[in-house]
Amino acid sequence: MTVRVRSATKSFGRTTALDSVDLDAGHGVTGLLGPNGAGKTTLLRIIATVLAPDRGTVTLLGRDPSRPDDRTRIRERLGYLPQDAGFHRGFTVFEFIDYVAILKQMTDRRPRHDEVRRVIDLTGLASVSAKRIRALSGGMRRRVGLAQALLGNPDLLVLDEPTVGLDPEQRLRFREMISHAGEGRTVVMSSHQTEDITALCTRIAVFHRGRVRFTGTPNELTAQAAGRVWADSQRSAAALAAWRIGDGTFRNVGDPPAGAELVPPTLEDAYLLLMGEPDLEVTHS
Repeated sequence: MTVRVRSATKSFGRTTALDSVDLDAGHGVTGLLGPNGAGKTTLLRIIATVLAPDRGTVTLLGRDPSRPDDRTRIRERLGYLPQDAGFHRGFTVFEFIDYVAILKQMTDRRPRHDEVRRVIDLTGLASVSAKRIRALSGGMRRRVGLAQALLGNPDLLVLDEPTVGLDPEQRLRFREMISHAGEGRTVVMSSHQTEDITALCTRIAVFHRGRVRFTGTPNELTAQAAGRVWADSQRSAAALAAWRIGDGTFRNVGDPPAGAELVPPTLEDAYLLLMGEPDLEVTHS
């Protein structure tokens, strides 16, 4: 298992960001799903070795990041895309990625530049490699962030809200890149978009108020909403959530009345139900 987190707790002042969180992640894409402020970013920063938990244990790539030597070895095999990548906007794309490569101790100029060109090509940035980052669109800047995370072909890739702020076409292209990146390595990514989780992730953990409410596959979470989604000509008073869809009918999620016209649930339906339930013990699948 590439990532193993046990009983991780982290507080900032009086705010508990993580409360006894467990997480395992192996090869493929593991998604952290939850609303803003649920604790996803805090956990990703711990996995990226930026933060240490106040309590609990973390093992990454078979090593203990609380030990300085192990932490250095982990970082050599780790790629990280934070929500705010902190770009030096006056740099060109090539200069910025080359700068990050130097920080990753790729000191030999020729092989370093070969690696920079490799990740630029991999993320579709070749046509803008000489452009300054400040001149790029938001989608292109996210690609730059992904490119620097892929330097050195890391075994563990940590992506915090990688598709945030992207338009639908950019999101689809980014999903393709993340899916490709998850082949043969471990990717842990966060999102509050159920569509991204459904499209990319083999396993998910749903966060709410610093705790994990569910771990399992997207299909296993979706199955928990079976029999709790129905169509009607009006918004039902019994629904936890309801909205009008394209054909003018209402999609209702909750506890259906007798005789309701049940429809197949989606991951979003199951997520809404999970978030709407009182705090329960975590469900593991």
